[in-house]
Parts: sequence; C-alpha cells; structure tokens
Amino acid sequence: MKKIHLVLLVLIAISIGVLISFTNTTSTYDTIGTAMSKPGKYVHLMAKLDKSAPLEYDAIKNPNYLRFTAVDSLGLSVAVIYNNAKPENLEMSERLVLKGRYKDGAFQCEEIQTKCPSKYKEEEAKGLKHPGNQPVPRTAP
Repeated sequence: MKKIHLVLLVLIAISIGVLISFTNTTSTYDTIGTAMSKPGKYVHLMAKLDKSAPLEYDAIKNPNYLRFTAVDSLGLSVAVIYNNAKPENLEMSERLVLKGRYKDGAFQCEEIQTKCPSKYKEEEAKGLKHPGNQPVPRTAP
C-alpha cells in the first residue's frame, strides 16, 4: 500500500470521528414531559417563566440560588433550580432556553438563555416597519 493511501485512510477516519462527535453534541429542544422521562440526561428545554408561581431569589442570602417554575408549550410545568446569579432580564423574557438535567423532582439548570421580545415589536406597534420587511428594489437586467 502506498503512503498516500495510508494518509487518506487516516484522514477519513479522523473525519468520521469528528462527525460522530458533532452528532453526539447536537441537541433538539425537549418538552418537560420528555425531560422527566429521561432523568439525568442533559437536555435543552424551551419554556416560559410561570409568572403566577413564586420566584425564589435572595441576592444577599445566597446570590447563587434561583428557583422558579417553567411552563412548556404543552402546558406542563416544572420547578427549575439554577445555581448561579439570576439573569437580569428573566422576568421580561418571552421564552427561556434551559439547559440541564431533570433529577430529584426538579430541573437542575446549568445555563439559561433568555429570548426577549424584539425591539422592533415596539416600532411595529407605532406603525414603523422592521428594516428586514422592506421590499428590495429590483434593477433591470
């Protein structure tokens, strides 16, 4: 076998390994029900903050403890425990992406991404349009 063949085989093997590692790290959004059905598995939840339930956070007593209730699009709710500082715009967020594991009857969140309403919604309410909604002028060929 020639050296070039061996090099190509090694490169192909490395490429396959990289592709397999990417497929293992990719994740889709799960519902609260599916997260509960696979406790201990790392999942991404798309949910909303339940504003009718209490939000436990005391920056003086323990700034790295936040507990709140999240509701998914199917109406299921879960207690969320986040051992880090509370995101500033948590209450204003439209949606939350919660990354973590369901265990011991609560969702142990490792990371929170807040999805806030677009600043363009205010402009649309005033009758202005988002720049992306403007028609593109066509030029003659």
